[in-house]
Amino acid sequence: MLKTVLIYGLALAAGAVALQWLEYQIWARAHAGTIYVALIAAAFMGLGIWVGARLFRREPRPGPFTPNARAQSSLGITEREREVLQLLADGRSNKEIAARLSLSPNTVKTHVARLFEKLRVARRTEAIALARQIGLVP
Repeated sequence: MLKTVLIYGLALAAGAVALQWLEYQIWARAHAGTIYVALIAAAFMGLGIWVGARLFRREPRPGPFTPNARAQSSLGITEREREVLQLLADGRSNKEIAARLSLSPNTVKTHVARLFEKLRVARRTEAIALARQIGLVP
């Protein structure tokens, strides 16, 4: 009895699978263009997600910044000059730096000129790039 039930069950299951396969074959032939468009859209969606994840990946934020004291002392940069350098790196003008540090604009110009000499650079952008490279500013 059990053997008969198993044989009929397997035969019915095979028939159901065959009918589903035939139905799929008919549907796939009738809607081939739609299937190709859906597959291409899925591929581009996956590519977009992958590119977006690579381009907009967020780096973990490091802890609070501590300036490189060895580089600062070896170059002879004073703490006030490092503050001026930090504000330069933040994109501040001489007038803004003077207002922030309660200095005259001429004093700020003097600090900037001394920083250029100590860092051996000619421009603000070079000074900022070098300061970031050696760890004086974040």
